[in-house]
Amino acid sequence: MTRILAIANQKGGVGKTTTSVNLAASLSLAHRRVLLVDLDPQGNATTGSGVDKRHLKASIYHCLVGGVSAEMARVGTVSGFDLLPSNRDLAGAEVELVDEPERESRLRECLQAVEAQYDYIIIDCPPALNLITINGLCAAHAVLIPMQCEYYALEGLSDLVQTIRRIRQHLNPRLEIEGLLRTMYDPRNTLAHQVSKDLQQHFGDKVYRTMIPRNVRLAEAPSHGTPAVTLDKQSKGATAYLALAGEILNRSDAHD
Repeated sequence: MTRILAIANQKGGVGKTTTSVNLAASLSLAHRRVLLVDLDPQGNATTGSGVDKRHLKASIYHCLVGGVSAEMARVGTVSGFDLLPSNRDLAGAEVELVDEPERESRLRECLQAVEAQYDYIIIDCPPALNLITINGLCAAHAVLIPMQCEYYALEGLSDLVQTIRRIRQHLNPRLEIEGLLRTMYDPRNTLAHQVSKDLQQHFGDKVYRTMIPRNVRLAEAPSHGTPAVTLDKQSKGATAYLALAGEILNRSDAHD
């Protein structure tokens, strides 16, 4: 059965796109059929997957607003997963959808036609709790929350958890928290240890054992138009994302 995961956190710079691209590539390396949906107008997941966002025939914007099918808009990538690409056109979608009926479920409808062709659909949400992000959360089965272990991150996390709760009540009753991923983790940092401990106390086994370290290869990979797991599989960042994919697959097997 297809598992749809939204990678979401309204705080920017926490590693959402890095996580989306590298998780998609890691699951693909594990012989899973993967579709990555770039739901951010910045289009960073698109360029990070090696696709030129300036010359798209169709994008996720056209799926949400223009009635183009996901089958027509998706493209293949060098890392083996398929991509529903994005660019700045998507920024206008929120205004165009505001008076439309069922505006929160456009992405869910768009993905229904291709859902059965994939084992995993990964949705890279923008760093805001707006209508585009709500579309991502309405389409997903679960939310993976990347976060840095710092004080303000805990504050933002409670807002996101409240949003997830409201969406589950009113729009998507199946939505759950898949897990919390500690990113840019520095084991030498005392605050990081304390926040990490707080997370484990509050969320228990929802916190992934895998922690993503600060890593030069993860930072360099987008400029090469490829995920770190494709660029340098032996790097610390790549091995961490491969471990995360293994953890997600093991959890999925346990649920089955």
